[in-house]
Amino acid sequence: DQLASTQSRVNTGLKVQGAKDNAAVWAVAQGQRADRGSLEAVTTSLNRATSIADVSLAAGEQISDILVELKQKATAAADPSATAAMRTSYNDEFQSLLSSIQSFADNAVFDGSNILDGTATTALNFLASADASETISLDRQNLTLAGLSLTGTSLTSEANATAALTAVNAAIATSSSRLADLGAQAKQIERHTTYVGKLSDALEAGIGNLVDADMAKESARLTALQVQQQLGVQALSIANQSPQIILSLFKG
Repeated sequence: DQLASTQSRVNTGLKVQGAKDNAAVWAVAQGQRADRGSLEAVTTSLNRATSIADVSLAAGEQISDILVELKQKATAAADPSATAAMRTSYNDEFQSLLSSIQSFADNAVFDGSNILDGTATTALNFLASADASETISLDRQNLTLAGLSLTGTSLTSEANATAALTAVNAAIATSSSRLADLGAQAKQIERHTTYVGKLSDALEAGIGNLVDADMAKESARLTALQVQQQLGVQALSIANQSPQIILSLFKG
């Protein structure tokens, strides 16, 4: 029985395999396993949040760079000495850049979620705790032309160019503020993901402390029991031979 029990612990790596081995320890370990399973769901949710934030930041940074180019074009077109032909050329580039802003905002999608296209205003919430009592949010940041108040801007005249320059300056400030908010939330999600990972590792280690077998100790015990078994067999063999030896003493 001892040999079979030790062999089982060596094979499975567990000293507590079920409730009959140690009911109290097994119950605690099961509870910890349940918590760890919930944390895996939390990690999945947070990883999705990270991916959405990363895609949005990548698009937002491109939009921010385009706004810098827009300012350059608007400034050039606002020059009183610029000719109509020059302004037409600047405006063609300006409109193309505006289209790119809208395209980047519309296509910043991950797993069906877009927080830059202005189609919704409510924040996206993600699991933050194993009991689902806490969430972590990712706010929507409208970086479309409408969201940046750039709809209808053009460089077709000096007055229009001057107005467009004012709008672009405001859009740069708005986009910078919104990207800063998004970046801060992405960092918060990253920190929470790290925390959940460490908590999950701690739970796994705790479960191991409760139910895992000491393999060095069990291996040594297995060897000792095997030696005992072999010696027992030899002792029985010798004992079985003893009557024959005694009988031989009476043979003539």
